[in-house]
Amino acid sequence: MKINKTALRISLISLLVAILILIGAGFYMLSYALQPQHRGLNIEDSYTDMYARYPFLEGWVDSLNNKQALRDTFLINTEGKKLHALYIDAAVPTTKTAVIVHGYTDNAVRMLMIGYLYNKNLGYNVLLPDLQFHGLSQGDAIQMGWKDRLDVQQWIDLVINKYGVDTQLAVHGISMGAATTMMLSGEKQPTQVKCFVEDCGYTSVWDEFSQEINTEFGLPPFPLLHVASVLSKLKFGWSFTQASALKAVSRCKLPMLFIHGDADTFVPTWMVYQLYEAKPEPKELWVVPGVIHAQSYLKEPKAYTQHIEDFLMKYIH
Repeated sequence: MKINKTALRISLISLLVAILILIGAGFYMLSYALQPQHRGLNIEDSYTDMYARYPFLEGWVDSLNNKQALRDTFLINTEGKKLHALYIDAAVPTTKTAVIVHGYTDNAVRMLMIGYLYNKNLGYNVLLPDLQFHGLSQGDAIQMGWKDRLDVQQWIDLVINKYGVDTQLAVHGISMGAATTMMLSGEKQPTQVKCFVEDCGYTSVWDEFSQEINTEFGLPPFPLLHVASVLSKLKFGWSFTQASALKAVSRCKLPMLFIHGDADTFVPTWMVYQLYEAKPEPKELWVVPGVIHAQSYLKEPKAYTQHIEDFLMKYIH
């Protein structure tokens, strides 16, 4: 059969153009998701916003500053990036410390309400890291919890070095910070880490981006998400499927409290049931009625505080 060379040439050119367009779209998605131009509120605006949302924070922060109990601290991670955290001393010396991890495009300041819970209500020392590409930390891109889990591990080691072998730690994350917490939980932990709290974290980056690409752009995962995942592996060293909280919690033997709003559509509520099912005992689940994404403490502060206190008392003394 005679091959029409012109038709074949046109087909190959069309295929090449389609591939180049798809790769370009993949790079755009990667930049849109992991290197957004809008990186959230700056530090000053974050304080202003938090004081408006949680008025009790302003007087507390002023008091901490007057006592020099609120401090900036830094470390250099294994990739040579300078990372920042806020550190808060407990009013009374204690071995108990909470490491509190923020969400996507947030920063340490925007987790001060959970810092208040642990420090003011429960008497803990508190460490609030800025994840890579957030707040005052360096970084080329948002890591969606995957590389962040290793950075948080370094912060934990810093706390243990500061307080010694008697240190007792809880790790508490919200949204992407909750995914970070769960991804961290799959790693071998020092004996000083006693438990984890995850609030509205996603099962995996793949699952979260799959639902977001549909919600934001009306597109199915194939083929764009597949291309973007490969590009992420090439550019940042991890793929969307590799960054799985679901796989990590299945390896976690330490206690974990799962919290999720039953009206959450950003990180859909079905995810918490899969995560809870995958996690071996000990574990607890609190699904908060009528609450959307990352709003459980804002809407139910007393109940939230009580759930955290009741959970921690079982494992930290």
